[in-house]
Amino acid sequence: MQFLSKGIVGVDAKTGEFLWRYKEVVKGPAQAFTPVARDGYVYGGALSVGGGAVRLKPDGAGVAAEQVYFERGLPNGFGGAVLVGDYLYGARTAGRGLVAVEFTTGKIKWQAESTGSGSVTYADGHIYLHEENGDFVLVEATEEAYREKGRFTPPNQQKRKQAGQFGEKAFAYPVIANGRLYIRDLGTLWAYDIKASR
Repeated sequence: MQFLSKGIVGVDAKTGEFLWRYKEVVKGPAQAFTPVARDGYVYGGALSVGGGAVRLKPDGAGVAAEQVYFERGLPNGFGGAVLVGDYLYGARTAGRGLVAVEFTTGKIKWQAESTGSGSVTYADGHIYLHEENGDFVLVEATEEAYREKGRFTPPNQQKRKQAGQFGEKAFAYPVIANGRLYIRDLGTLWAYDIKASR
């Protein structure tokens, strides 16, 4: 499965044979969203527009991708989304913030206008959001409500020189490995020890 210029496509891993395509997600100006898949559902985001999901079903000797929903305001930014339980957490473009969505229906459970667009990762019950402006937000991964646990700005950030839609923004995904959080932005890398104290 891969997001290409003409949609998300699925191919047979052994033969390379084309199996299915989801074209609705190419409505945006760029194809940058990493698809999320589970249990026969595949979600993709149309940059600056919205997001949608298809259900994959057998169709004769092939596979059919039947659209389940496509809605404006669902996760669609460069920073992707993470699936935790039955809910998808991701940011929307144009500074419209983090959103929690029921994966199989597309129903928004909550949205946080207090955060900006950014890249997400998940660990230990929390969403880690690296906003495009360089700030960082920690949010509890729950569908019940937006519960911010903290935020900070990494020190000694380089000054952003380019303005505009895709100017020098923080697009790198945060990475968590061996109890450390890694944040990269404009040639700088920060590492934070996030292991629970014992």
